[in-house]
Amino acid sequence: MRVLITGGAGFIGSHLTERLLNEGHSVIIIDNFHTGSRNNIRHLLHHDDLEIFRQDVTDPFRVEVDCIYNLACPASPIHYQRSPVKTVLTSVLGVIHCLDLAKLTKARVLQASTSEIYGDPQVHPQREEYWGNVNTIGPRSCYDEGKRVAETLMFDYHRENGVDIRVARIFNTYGPRMSPDDGRVVSNFILQALRGEPITIFGDGRQTRSFCYVDDLVEGLIRLMNKEGITGPMNFGNPDERTIKEIAELVIRLTGSASEIVYKPLPKDDPVRRKPDISLAKKNLGWQPKVKLEEGLPRVIEYFRPLAERHTAPRKMPN
Repeated sequence: MRVLITGGAGFIGSHLTERLLNEGHSVIIIDNFHTGSRNNIRHLLHHDDLEIFRQDVTDPFRVEVDCIYNLACPASPIHYQRSPVKTVLTSVLGVIHCLDLAKLTKARVLQASTSEIYGDPQVHPQREEYWGNVNTIGPRSCYDEGKRVAETLMFDYHRENGVDIRVARIFNTYGPRMSPDDGRVVSNFILQALRGEPITIFGDGRQTRSFCYVDDLVEGLIRLMNKEGITGPMNFGNPDERTIKEIAELVIRLTGSASEIVYKPLPKDDPVRRKPDISLAKKNLGWQPKVKLEEGLPRVIEYFRPLAERHTAPRKMPN
């Protein structure tokens, strides 16, 4: 198949690109390299079946493809809050351009949505039918609302124009090629531990997250794309719920660090609990994550070890 991946040089996008190339597909990447990196795909540049276009998804694009994975959007608070208007435009115009292309070429299109759809949830764990608890005017709204509108557009194009759609709601994902300066929990904690710096927890550390290894996520996205007769939305994440303090203590133990934990105030609208209900993915795709946190974190630690001294400490923001 001929596959378009917007944001294909990003963390998740690069792993998806590699997997699809290894399966024999032709892949086209569209990326403005704002948060993506050429280093993420440097080892793939020898592939004859890979094309790369440096372009912003807010501008229209035309290519002949069989399916489209729309992953283009800054996904960490430090990045998407840097230019909130641009974040909204990337989500909304990006999905419109993907849908227009899908309508023209009869391609199937998968939207990488997010657990942020649920906001600071009042239902736990989060199921797909939950409509969420989102602040529409807060500092995180540019991302949350942009993704919510993207889902709306996906289903409107499906109902009005018959576009073949898939919507994946992605929960916290980690793995090699995470950006060292994205301010996420896993990358922050690992870099701070490797440098022997204090590990910063926002809030009291009792808030929870559920971390899914990137290879498991990519498997889920591909299964959803290839499954007939299902539009989603569908949750993808690891239901192994951990407190932020647990994550910090695990990173300290795995790195052998002497770092201490320090606490700072929790930012506005930061979700207190986050855990996916993946019953739909289990039932319809036979999918569930396989890599445990204790197995995945050491792989990320080894990825970050040579980077720890080369990069200055990232601005601290939770995710």
